[in-house]
Amino acid sequence: MVNLSSLDFIIIVAFFIISLFIGIWASKSAGKNSSEFFLSGRNMPWWLLGVSMVATTFAADTPGLVTELVRKNGVSGNWVWWALLLTGMLTVFFYAKLWRKSGITTDLEFYELRYSGKMASFLRGFRAIYLGVIFNVITMAGVCLAGAKIANILLGISQGEMLLYSSIIVVIYSSLGGLKGVLLTDFIQFLIAMVGSVWATIYIINLPEINGLSNLLTHPNVSDKLAMLPDFSDKEALITLFIIPFAVQWWSTWYPGAEPGGGGYIAQRMLAAKDEKNATWATLFFNFAHYALRPWPWIIVGLASLIIFPSLDSMNQAFPSLTAEMQGHDVGYAAMMTYLPAGLLGIVLTSLIAAFMSTISTQLNWGSSYIVNDFYSRFINKKASEKQKVVVGRISTVLLMLCAALFSFYLQSAKSVFDLLLQIGAGTGLLFILRWFWSRINPYSEIAAMAISFIIAVFFFINKKIETPIIEIAGYWQLIIGVFVTTIGWVIVTLLTQPTDAKTLENFDNLIFKGEDKFKNVGFKIVGFVTGIIGVYSFLFATGNWIYGEMTLAITLSVITLICILILKKIWKFVS
Repeated sequence: MVNLSSLDFIIIVAFFIISLFIGIWASKSAGKNSSEFFLSGRNMPWWLLGVSMVATTFAADTPGLVTELVRKNGVSGNWVWWALLLTGMLTVFFYAKLWRKSGITTDLEFYELRYSGKMASFLRGFRAIYLGVIFNVITMAGVCLAGAKIANILLGISQGEMLLYSSIIVVIYSSLGGLKGVLLTDFIQFLIAMVGSVWATIYIINLPEINGLSNLLTHPNVSDKLAMLPDFSDKEALITLFIIPFAVQWWSTWYPGAEPGGGGYIAQRMLAAKDEKNATWATLFFNFAHYALRPWPWIIVGLASLIIFPSLDSMNQAFPSLTAEMQGHDVGYAAMMTYLPAGLLGIVLTSLIAAFMSTISTQLNWGSSYIVNDFYSRFINKKASEKQKVVVGRISTVLLMLCAALFSFYLQSAKSVFDLLLQIGAGTGLLFILRWFWSRINPYSEIAAMAISFIIAVFFFINKKIETPIIEIAGYWQLIIGVFVTTIGWVIVTLLTQPTDAKTLENFDNLIFKGEDKFKNVGFKIVGFVTGIIGVYSFLFATGNWIYGEMTLAITLSVITLICILILKKIWKFVS
């Protein structure tokens, strides 16, 4: 535990007051109707939506996840999530416009737009609970666990205390202000989070124990962790960190914030945009900021932690109050924050609280939108008034938070949550990519994909937890099995069942594609997709090489980034 100064407390309390004020201020408009509460009137600019997407994916567990990856596998360990950039760019150039054109309130309304009959209705309602409650609670529980670890190390409070205090604040402004309140607080939270992470990194590398950036990079505990590409001679590292993410993971798995074709809270923000161009710009900015702008401060702190806490035992000895369930390499980031001085500690702690709150508030608003629009008003009370919908949305917000807090006690680390969510979504991604274009896909396809992937994920999760596992199998083989079996399963079901009726398909195509060729400007979109990927990766690795002092490579990659920007500017009118 660190001793917080009066200045630290003032910074933290001021942030809480601002968040509550925004929630109360936004409550007047949010309470008008469900469209205002969940989509903020569909009038949001791209920069606010893009920042909100980034703020949401900057959860309390994100720095811990990056730290764990760096400590275990070096900088190249981040390829397990860097590869998901391909998914994001696919959404930017092929799906952002389509989502905004649909005019729906939640992405689950897509099911009754694209499919027909009772199975389409069942699928919409079932997915509302499956994603809005089950999947959502697992995601939030992982964030709650990370927040609890940070609070235990920096504040010396238990997991229960931390969740009680933070939940009250986040539930109040989320349930009052709706999406507008979430977007505005996300913007402030992102600014605080970025300032805090960069400033803390600069301070930490200048600690006497680290003695500057050059000493950090040449330290024996760190020097073999700096490679940005995996060691191609290490078969297991090459498979788990590079081959599987690029060959299988990015197109085949469903993961919050990186859904193939878009979905979840990313789709919610695209649907809330002023128009199609704002939806596309927002998603492009999100992918740039998420993959290229933010990671390096966390990576540097993760490397620095290897000097001060060279092993897991050394970290556990330094923080004996951590329970066995809370111990792990992901606490390395919070452990390094204990070295910060007064004032800066308050800013960083506020940024971590902000990261926690931004993610939780988005997940709560998004999850309650499913419960209200796709379950309650669709099946329980079809004649529900707008006021009733808002009330149910606020009640479900409270209940979702309670469930997530309780489930967090059954999880152990940020990486374990990441792996679990990937496994649950394994094999479903290709379906979400193709369903806009392949008319054969029907509700049975989606149900088969969802059921098969979930059963496989539950089996491997339980198998890992029991004392004597039924089968010993590496994590990457679990993912491959999930992808292969699920994909084969839903494709077979698709071919054995009848497609959606022709009239529904015609209405869908007329709404989304406006009578135009589905593949109009596909060449420009492919160029944009490839150029966007190269540009973001070039910026990411140019930044790393500037930090490493590799000037020739840094300049080369910077020039490539600039060329990619010019190409995108040239073709933008054909893809936005």
